[in-house]
Amino acid sequence: MTRATRWLRTVLAAATVISVVPASGSATLPDEPTPIRTAPPPPVSPEPMPRPDPRFTKSQRAALTRALDRYMDDRPGALSVSVQEITTGLAFTYKPRLRTATASIIKADIVMALLLRAQQDKRGLTATERSLAERAIKVSDNTAATALWHAIGGSDGLAAANRRLGLRSTKPGPGDAWGSTITSAADQVRLLTALTSSRSRLSAANRRYVRHLMGDVAPEQAWGVSAAAGRGADVALKNGWLPRHVHGGRWTINSVGIVRAAGRVFLIAAVSERHATMPDGIQVVEHACSTVARALSRSMPSSSALER
Repeated sequence: MTRATRWLRTVLAAATVISVVPASGSATLPDEPTPIRTAPPPPVSPEPMPRPDPRFTKSQRAALTRALDRYMDDRPGALSVSVQEITTGLAFTYKPRLRTATASIIKADIVMALLLRAQQDKRGLTATERSLAERAIKVSDNTAATALWHAIGGSDGLAAANRRLGLRSTKPGPGDAWGSTITSAADQVRLLTALTSSRSRLSAANRRYVRHLMGDVAPEQAWGVSAAAGRGADVALKNGWLPRHVHGGRWTINSVGIVRAAGRVFLIAAVSERHATMPDGIQVVEHACSTVARALSRSMPSSSALER
């Protein structure tokens, strides 16, 4: 029995309760790095117990917003980050109105849509579908993502799946332009909720499957949300990166994922755009993820590995 499996059974027993197509819509896809296939920490399987924590006060929220504003004042680009700790319901979103292209983070959404269709047909994934899903998420393979995009019915199929998954502000890209799907950080947290909640339209087995894939991404693609993880934390994530023509070749950099540390489970989504370089965008996203997660962690009754 793996560490992740033991943890999953313990939590479930105790609970009652990414790349992409250009903005023009062309089906031509840029290459992403060839991965080195070693596994990062395993994914997690929390069940949410939403109880808003009043200790993260209005003044604390304002101070955190000012800190992020100051950080972004010295940098080009735009950023939104949304974080929720699911055992307490404590949450914070910075710049909730920002909408960006998903880039490759959409690949997790596409796989979830595929699983919903399979559930509706009362079947599991075929061997081919599993291979495509693994390639799309673990190594961010664009050809695999396009094949799955067609399998779910393209933009109409994704829109239908997202309604079932509880998303509100995600607009699928046209044609084969899956990476030009527009989303918000808050909607990506809703997608992550569909991977962690027993109330999700996805079955428990399918939730575990997607988290497993996100917990085994290529090491060089494991940046972003993982910056919020302290010692001993488990991380499951999917990233997206894309120089967009509509922004003069500046970079869209996104990261979404789940961080479990010291009994806390954080759903984290950061979306950003108009960075001069990919490393610049990654630095911004990682700073935002770690800053917000630590601020929320300090407001909780027990100590967290995120504070270390």
